[in-house]
Amino acid sequence: MSGGRSSGTEVKQPRSSIFGPWSFLAALLLWSLVASTSWGKEYPSFQELVDAAKPNAILTPPPGTYAGPVIIEKPITIDGRGQVTIDAGGKGSVIFLDTDGATLKNLRLTNSGESHNDIDSGVQVRGNFNVIKDNVIDNSLFGIDLGQAEHNIVRRNKITSKPVELGMRGDAIRLWYSFNNKIMDNQVRDSRDIVVWYSKDNLIKGNDARGGRYSLHFMYSQYNEVVGNHFEDNSVGIFIMYSDGVVVKDNYIAHATGATGMGIGFKETSEVVVTGNRVLYCATGLYLDVSPYQPDTINRIEDNLIAFSGIGILFLNDWKGNIFKRNRMKGNITQVAVGGAKTAKRNDWSGNHWDDYEGFDRNRDGVGDSAYELYTYADRIWMDVPSTRFFKGSPVLEVLDFLERLAPFTSPDLVLRDDKPLMSAEAVD
Repeated sequence: MSGGRSSGTEVKQPRSSIFGPWSFLAALLLWSLVASTSWGKEYPSFQELVDAAKPNAILTPPPGTYAGPVIIEKPITIDGRGQVTIDAGGKGSVIFLDTDGATLKNLRLTNSGESHNDIDSGVQVRGNFNVIKDNVIDNSLFGIDLGQAEHNIVRRNKITSKPVELGMRGDAIRLWYSFNNKIMDNQVRDSRDIVVWYSKDNLIKGNDARGGRYSLHFMYSQYNEVVGNHFEDNSVGIFIMYSDGVVVKDNYIAHATGATGMGIGFKETSEVVVTGNRVLYCATGLYLDVSPYQPDTINRIEDNLIAFSGIGILFLNDWKGNIFKRNRMKGNITQVAVGGAKTAKRNDWSGNHWDDYEGFDRNRDGVGDSAYELYTYADRIWMDVPSTRFFKGSPVLEVLDFLERLAPFTSPDLVLRDDKPLMSAEAVD
């Protein structure tokens, strides 16, 4: 009986043929193959259609989804008529446009790669006189990238990045060493920035960007125009670095909040014209860092509405060379502040509207009879000691400020003087 089994009892072995490790790996491989081909369906190649087209042809593919990436090296027009999707399958740029005189329109371009080094984009442009318009670009790291590209038109595209945290997204529109391009009427949502670097003579007009970091960021880019854009709910509206001769006109910039939030900022930038803009509900409306930078140059800041912000205009330090005329300063907690110094009076302040002006207009000419003078009292503690900014507007600082205005402990500092303050904000419209 030793080593025997109990009679009438049968020991069943597991069914390794179904549940064993090799079968599990086979199932996993099958799942991977199915998933990679959209449940077993492979998209037709769009590259084959492009390769078959002759130069200057008009390509209108049948409706459907096609596989990318696609490289275009000849001037053709591709019209998706709102019914064609090109899916890059998570690899590279959806379209790499390396030609002159091509047109891409009415396409949906999706699912680029995720490489910042390779600038994986909806469209990469490496040519001149191309038109990219009326496309939807989604789930693409970068939207439209222009590198050493001239005289292109990028118009009425709808662009979103990949659903990752803000700093890891790509730029919606990127210009790099690119000149004389027109970037117009594009809609940008939840991308990182629109950037213009080492590029000049471009027009950025009528674009709508929200939910990003820099709505528009210039670096070493001269003589560009920024006209009639709508930038809202971004960390920064427009920031201009080392970029002279930029015109910023008739833009709407709102809700640039957070510790570094600002509507329009300048760093070491000269001969800038900022006119007709509405800058609302920002942490800082305008920020000036050593601007203008070039000797004997000026910046002109005129006819803007700067309202309902923490600080209307903030200078990094005591600087000169800016002309402020006919601006409307309304509802800001602090109208003008200067960090690291006590005055901004070396700039030209003339004919602005200040909603905290306390003078009169006895002759009714629309101009105050006495000058508007802005002083700093004890509440400038938050300017000198950054860590105290948390308490700006708090009862403690407000009481200190009130008491010093009532009976100054020390002589207050004159920040600026406007000899011709406008009585009505409407007078500058």
